[in-house]
Amino acid sequence: MSMSYINRPNRPLHVYALLYLAFLYVPVLFLPLFSFNDSIFIAFPLKEFTFKWYEVMFNNEPMLAALANSVKVGVVTSIVATFLGIFAAKAVTRYRMPGRGPVVAFIMLPLVIPGIIFGVSLLILLSELGVRLSLYTVTLGHIIVCVPFAMVTMIPRFEGFDASIEEASSDLGENMWWTFWRVTFPVVFPGIIASFLLCFTISFDEFIIAFFLSGTEPTLPIYMWSQLRFPDKLPGVLALGSIILMVSFVVVFAAHWIRNRGMPYKRVGGV
Repeated sequence: MSMSYINRPNRPLHVYALLYLAFLYVPVLFLPLFSFNDSIFIAFPLKEFTFKWYEVMFNNEPMLAALANSVKVGVVTSIVATFLGIFAAKAVTRYRMPGRGPVVAFIMLPLVIPGIIFGVSLLILLSELGVRLSLYTVTLGHIIVCVPFAMVTMIPRFEGFDASIEEASSDLGENMWWTFWRVTFPVVFPGIIASFLLCFTISFDEFIIAFFLSGTEPTLPIYMWSQLRFPDKLPGVLALGSIILMVSFVVVFAAHWIRNRGMPYKRVGGV
């Protein structure tokens, strides 16, 4: 097979990719569009351009309180999930342990279990244990969901890490913990930041588990969903959603860039 055939662009595939991306993201662009529309109705034709809905958003104390709840839950979830993901990734890449396959599969279960089933199961469990629903229960659910993402993000960092450097540190007299903090941690730090950002985004946007596990303190997705019934509240929700959409894109792309930063390149042709 000639190289010219291999490198020939696949135009139908490119068209399909563009149509697929348009199908996903063009509807999302209507969110900021209507947030600048001087009308409480989400419909065409648009009226005058205005910033008043952003002013309404900043004066909406319940919305800002829900936003603060989501930020608090997201930060705690990201820290704990990344911490657990670091050592889970290190364990599966550095050590031979019995039952490694089933253990990894068990950790990854939240990725394949439907969110509504997972949320109902946690609700039943916590109710049987007599645990009061609050932001703590939402955080617990989000941690369970985010640990697999943190682990998947960290595994490539450990797989591309030269284990002989850790062995050299041990030979020079450092114990396991100081070897990790002085040798391993600086190398995998970009993956840690990427994991933190990814877990924060997932927790911040998560709705189903928060719907079942939140008490009297709603997270932002729950609050936004509750406001969809009131037309006069919707434009302010759209304004906040537009800001979140922009920040989410920045965070996801930053996490992807940081995750790939410093990754070892594969050798091609012995080079």
